[in-house]
Amino acid sequence: MSQRPSDIRIRKQSRLLQLDYDDGTRLELRFEFLRVWSPSAEVRGHGAGPGTLQTGKKDVMVTGAEMVGNYALKLSFSDGHDSGLFTWDYLRDLGENQQAYWEDYLKRLEAEGGSREASGPQLFGGPTSH
Repeated sequence: MSQRPSDIRIRKQSRLLQLDYDDGTRLELRFEFLRVWSPSAEVRGHGAGPGTLQTGKKDVMVTGAEMVGNYALKLSFSDGHDSGLFTWDYLRDLGENQQAYWEDYLKRLEAEGGSREASGPQLFGGPTSH
């Protein structure tokens, strides 16, 4: 049975999605973590396998969250990504296994030569003219 959080907060300064549950559990999920573990087809892929490695997401922000029925949260991110539906079960799983998932992500970044840092001008919206 999926348990819906009793309270959901987007804490922009801390860059955390805070989920509180009736049983007293509080989960805090970093925006970058949510972005790289988005359940969307774009990130996860359409079949078996690890999906597409997400890089340069260290400074990503959650810009919006909306309920989808009684089963999920749709998050919008500052890089334009908004196609992942985070079910209550998936969010709980991410929160309870955050350390292991994060370590897996860092190992994959290292193995594939990726970086958490955004590269170059895209961080500030493109080149500037003088």
